[in-house]
Amino acid sequence: MGPKGDTGTPGPTGPQGPAGRGKSLSFTPVNAARTLDEKKAVYASPKANVNGQEVSIQYETVLRSGQPLSGHIFGRMVQKDGQPVKNTDGSDFISPSNDFSALIQTGNKIFELTQFETSPAAMYLSELRQEPNGKLTAISTRPIDFSGVEGYWVPCAGSVSPWNTNLSSEEYPADARAYENATTVSALGSADRSMLRYWGLNPATATIDQAKAVYSPYRYGFVVEVAVDGSGTTTVKKHYAAGRRALELAYVMPDRRTAYLSDDGSNDGFYMFVAKRPGDLSEGQLYAARWFQTSGVDKPAGRADIYWIPLGPSATNAEVKALIDGGIKFSDIFETETQTDTGTCPSAGSGFRSINTETGRECLRLKPGQELAASRLESRRYAAYVGATTEFRKTEGITFNPTAHRLYVSFSELNHGMINDTSSDPTKNKDLGGPNHVQLARNDCGAVYEMVVSPNVTIGSDYVVESASALVEGVWLKAPGASLYPNNSPYYDPTFTILENGTVKPATANVCSVNGIANPDNLSYINGYDTLLIGEDTVDGHQNDMVWSYNIVTRELTRIFSAPYGSETTGVYFYPDINGFAYIKAQVQHPYGESDTDKLGADTSGAQSYTGYIGPFPAMN
Repeated sequence: MGPKGDTGTPGPTGPQGPAGRGKSLSFTPVNAARTLDEKKAVYASPKANVNGQEVSIQYETVLRSGQPLSGHIFGRMVQKDGQPVKNTDGSDFISPSNDFSALIQTGNKIFELTQFETSPAAMYLSELRQEPNGKLTAISTRPIDFSGVEGYWVPCAGSVSPWNTNLSSEEYPADARAYENATTVSALGSADRSMLRYWGLNPATATIDQAKAVYSPYRYGFVVEVAVDGSGTTTVKKHYAAGRRALELAYVMPDRRTAYLSDDGSNDGFYMFVAKRPGDLSEGQLYAARWFQTSGVDKPAGRADIYWIPLGPSATNAEVKALIDGGIKFSDIFETETQTDTGTCPSAGSGFRSINTETGRECLRLKPGQELAASRLESRRYAAYVGATTEFRKTEGITFNPTAHRLYVSFSELNHGMINDTSSDPTKNKDLGGPNHVQLARNDCGAVYEMVVSPNVTIGSDYVVESASALVEGVWLKAPGASLYPNNSPYYDPTFTILENGTVKPATANVCSVNGIANPDNLSYINGYDTLLIGEDTVDGHQNDMVWSYNIVTRELTRIFSAPYGSETTGVYFYPDINGFAYIKAQVQHPYGESDTDKLGADTSGAQSYTGYIGPFPAMN
């Protein structure tokens, strides 16, 4: 069945588990943005039907980046000493890149913890007032102190733990091998140089010795847990035991021990961490997924059995942190040699193994006794080294359906290492030097996968993924044959834009049909209502990013939210009951930032990000 609000069908869908019972939820759909005003607007479904009751809802903005409140400026980055981070022109660095924004109720107070996806990063703690009608209003805000963990790096998605803490992330940590070999600050990556500002260094004038005295890539890329008590006091921890990667999200299962971790980028892994104690992620065993494809080569989306490979020994935060504090370097962990153009290692007979990951094609040999360091500080490289699958492309959102025992995971794009790469160029082939476990048909619009979860005695968890299949895909208009779709095809993209001069022209901005998802990112499951929320992070897939409601029984997609030009929907997360009201959190990150910068106009306030929610709904627990 196609989405409400437009004629058409989404992409192919896969099987699902048992449905929930006795409750119902539907939304009045919104259309894809067509007019200039719509393309500049933030808008959501005006009504929902909850268990037969019609409810008026809307998008409510709580805060916008750059907004002053209670003596602070929301989204202003701060140094280790608490002073504002400065831009090159001397102005304060105010980030428009707010991402996950957790609602934490503790005692009789409601706090919002909003993270900003920049380097250096920040998380703002805002106290909210809840009106009798459920409306949430910010009454104070302040940056949380991360000096105890040497700062905070590019946080992306997040989740609320079963014990009511904010589980944040650190995405795209720097390549420690390249960092070790850098001899000038200018040779560092742009995010590394920007991070130097956290310690008050000027990237344009700092020496490499000054940079390396304060900054190490091995301090970033971890699960970051932030707790807040009823007085507003926060506690920050980094869970080094769960490994380091381009962490998109950590999601803890109902046993309070098993966590799944997504890895954003190209040729990345998918991970599971099983903690030793419930409610405590400071110690446990890390695993990486091995994909055994059960569908044919080059088939759309595909199916696979999943096996889990342990990465190193069980570890504690303290053990891994001691390695970092001791100044460990990449060269202390691995020996290297250059991979040949045919994807082999010249010294394969002496223990070197070829890998192909986000950091490229490499030949590595683990140094004696470095399993702990490799598994926790070079988790992706080590996963590839021991035979796990590191061909995944942009694993993003994770959520769980406890009724059906299904984990849902976003794969933002099905390309790069996830296809059977036959490129003859060794510098571009994403399978060369690797095992080529994943061989799907290319779909640049991505898919949401459904993963069967079962008990596993060997691993010691009741929540272990054993198989994966596509649940819903985007429709890639540039796929082979897509140009043959007639105008009455369900895949035809009917959107149009009205230019500033009033001339109406057909749109060419959407690579993916607006009648389906494009580059799925955040996911949140509404338990008992058979409803999966899907947020988008797309540049050219859809000109305006959207949030969808997907019914896992009827397979109906309903568009419920649209964001302005050049922005991303972030932090889509459902809260079933806060003092009798339910909320769908959703942020709008960097309006006009990724595309269509020319559409902003003279009023630059349109580029300020939005932190807010769709709702309120009656409690839905």
